[in-house]
Amino acid sequence: MTAFKSKSDFLNILQERGFIHQCSDFEGLDALAAKGEAIAYVGYDCTARSLHIGNYLTMMMLHWLQQSGNKPITLMGGGTTMVGDPSGKDETRAMRTIAEIEANKESIRGVFAKVLRYGEGKSDAIMLDNAEWLTKLNWIEMLRDVGRHFSVNRMLTMDSVRLRLEREQEMSFIEFNYMVCQAYDFVELARRTGCHLQMGGSDQWGNIIMGVDLGRRMGTHQLFALTTPLLTTASGAKMGKTAQGAVWLNADQFSPYDFWQYWRNTEDADVGKFLKLFTTLPIAEINKLESLGGSEINEAKKVLATEATALLHGRDAANEAAETAHRTFEEGALAVSLPTVEIPRGELDAGLGVLNAFVKAGLVASNGEARRQIKGGGLRVNDAPITDEKMALSAGNLTPEGVIKLSFGKKKHVLIKPA
Repeated sequence: MTAFKSKSDFLNILQERGFIHQCSDFEGLDALAAKGEAIAYVGYDCTARSLHIGNYLTMMMLHWLQQSGNKPITLMGGGTTMVGDPSGKDETRAMRTIAEIEANKESIRGVFAKVLRYGEGKSDAIMLDNAEWLTKLNWIEMLRDVGRHFSVNRMLTMDSVRLRLEREQEMSFIEFNYMVCQAYDFVELARRTGCHLQMGGSDQWGNIIMGVDLGRRMGTHQLFALTTPLLTTASGAKMGKTAQGAVWLNADQFSPYDFWQYWRNTEDADVGKFLKLFTTLPIAEINKLESLGGSEINEAKKVLATEATALLHGRDAANEAAETAHRTFEEGALAVSLPTVEIPRGELDAGLGVLNAFVKAGLVASNGEARRQIKGGGLRVNDAPITDEKMALSAGNLTPEGVIKLSFGKKKHVLIKPA
C-alpha cells in the first residue's frame, strides 16, 4: 500500500494498525471520514453457524469506523448465501436450504454486538439483510435494469471466475451471478442508507469494484472500496486454522479458553501485528510489548490472548481462560475450567476405547491420527503417556474432580466428564 497522509482518524487508525491493502480513492474517502460522514458496510454470508477469525478482521474495521465517529452497517447475506460466493473456491459451494440459512443467520447475529454499538444515533451501527431486496427482484427487470451494466468479458477476468476456468473446474451459472448480486447490494445500500463504502478481504476487491462501477452507472453518489490484506502468519501460513479446524467466533463452537490459547500460541514475529489488528490497546503500549525479547515475548503473547479474548467473549471469560492456562501449564494443576466434553456414563462403564475418546474430545480427527500420535508419544491420559492403543478408559481413570484429562502435546487439553 502506498503511504498516504490522512486527515481522518479512521484512515489514520487503519493505516497505523495495518488494516489497509487497497483503496479505490484515498483522498475522497478520507475527506468524507474526516467529517464523520462515512457510512460503510461489510457483508457476511450465512454459510455456517458461526463466523470465523477472518470475519473478525473486517468486524474490527467496522469497530474503528464507529470509534472515529462514522457509521457501520453489518449486512447479513440471507440472499447471497442462496447463490454462493465462488471466491477462493475450487468447486461449487453446497446449496443450503432456506431453513439452514435462517438458522445460521440467527446463530451469527449476536457476535456483532461484541465489537459494535447498535442504536438510532448518527454513528450507531445498523444491521440489514440482503434477502429483503434480492428475493423480491423480478428476473426480467433485473436483466434490463442491472444486468445490462455488466460486461461478461470483464467478469471473466475476475479471479473468482478466471482461476476456476483456468483449472478447468466447473462454475455454475448461479455462482457466476454472485458478483452481480454483491454489486447490486452496494447500490441498494447507497439508495436506502446513504452508504458510501464497502470493505472486505483482499479476495473481494474485484466484486467490490464492480459495485463501485455499478453505482456510477446507475446514478448513485460516489462509492468507495477498501480491502484488508490476506491474513497470514510470519511463516507464510494462512491464519485461522487449527488441528480442530477453523477458529470460530461463537463460544459454543470454539470456547473462550481455546480462543485464548490460539492467540497464546502466536509466532513471536506476529505478536505486534496481531495486537494491532485484534485488540484495542493503544499503539504506544503495543510498541512496548512488541519490543520485548527472549522469553519476555511470552508475556506479550499472554496480553494479546487476554485482550483479544476479552473483546470477543468479555473480560471475565478472558481472565478465566488466562487463569486456567496458568494453573494448567505453570502450576501443573488440573483446572476444571478446561474445555469439557460430556459422555454417557454407560460408555465409560462399558470401557471407552482411548482412540475413540480422543476423537470425541476433538483433539484428533480420526482413530488413525490418534494411533500415529500414540506412536510418537503425543497423547496422554491424566498426564501419563499412552503406550497401548487398545487401552480402554473406565471409571477407574476418573480424577478426584470426577473427570479424565486428555492431552495432545503440551498445550491441548480436554476433560472427559461422564453425564
